[in-house]
Amino acid sequence: MIKVHEKSTSLAIPNEFLCPITLETMTDPVSVSTGQTYERENIQHLLDSGCQTCPKTGKIMEHLSLAPNFALKNLIQQWCEKNNFQLPQKQEPPKAESPSDESDEQVFSLIQDLSSSHLEVQRKAVKEIRMLSKENPENRTLVVNRGGIPPLVHLLSYPDSIIQEHAVTALLNLSIDEANKNLISKEEPILAIIEILQNGNVDAKENSAAALFSLSMLDENKEAIGSLNGIPPLIELLKNGTIRGKKDAITALFNLCLNEQNIRLANEAGIVEPLFQLLEKKNLEMVDEALSLLLLLATHQDGRQEMGKLSFIETLVNLMRDGTPKNKECSVAVLHRLSIHNSNHMLAALQYGVYEYLVEIGESGTDRGQRKAKSILQHMSKTEQIPCL
Repeated sequence: MIKVHEKSTSLAIPNEFLCPITLETMTDPVSVSTGQTYERENIQHLLDSGCQTCPKTGKIMEHLSLAPNFALKNLIQQWCEKNNFQLPQKQEPPKAESPSDESDEQVFSLIQDLSSSHLEVQRKAVKEIRMLSKENPENRTLVVNRGGIPPLVHLLSYPDSIIQEHAVTALLNLSIDEANKNLISKEEPILAIIEILQNGNVDAKENSAAALFSLSMLDENKEAIGSLNGIPPLIELLKNGTIRGKKDAITALFNLCLNEQNIRLANEAGIVEPLFQLLEKKNLEMVDEALSLLLLLATHQDGRQEMGKLSFIETLVNLMRDGTPKNKECSVAVLHRLSIHNSNHMLAALQYGVYEYLVEIGESGTDRGQRKAKSILQHMSKTEQIPCL
């Protein structure tokens, strides 16, 4: 049983366990589109107030979906148990006031207008629902309770690009609330969202990718998106989209590739080449994301074969030499996975001087980087691949 921990200078809570907003230990950590992690309640409060800027990086968040950081949550729980530290108790939030009859009627009227026979009425209604659903949880609850999800899903297939864009974005906003993901999924929107991802305007494609990411939090949707051929258009967006589009695409693809079947589909669809291009374009600040996805893809033989090309190995070695500490850590992890399956990849890396960078990372890299670098060096020693110095 965990004992209550009294304040003591002898117990230092790891910085990565603290929410950057309040500096309190996180109990429900979630990641935002910039890759930063916050306590769910704190970041949701900022989002509900209309703020779309990541507090830690100062960057505009490309979408408002919150991804549970289960790995960090488990680490925090394990640390608390080991150190007899009790997490702060959450106070019961005050009961929200019931929405006014006026707001309720407004939303009900807008949902009725979604089925209007007049195009402009439909466009106006779906746009207003999109804006309302972005503002706060109360509005999202009103839209759902008044039966807004089925007509919004129906409009995804409406032959009007403006309506499609507003509808898919409204559903993205509604899916921010975890309970709504199931309700949306029951209406089977995925095929229509994929079609918008393929054929919609720029904003519609980006928001469709974000919507697929949000819905793919449910494991059954990961499988559905893969089986309905949703991975190729995400890869196309990764190749040719705007910077925001690329980020939405890579976030969705990473989440989808947590499913083993989707790893195979992504490799078959040629995902490695555009990820390699992102490693070359460091100014896009997507190197770590690309490497993390490549690490997943390297669990499959086809992915490893594609990555085994010498130009790819050279790029990994260059990142170990010149990259950020996180770049180096991720690059070593990818090389480690490649090498344990095929020693030729290590021989190629040695040609580009990887040994001295592995030694350096093994001594002064991140904790994970040190472990992977030392593991590779041990593997080299066993296979007599250590170069003469």
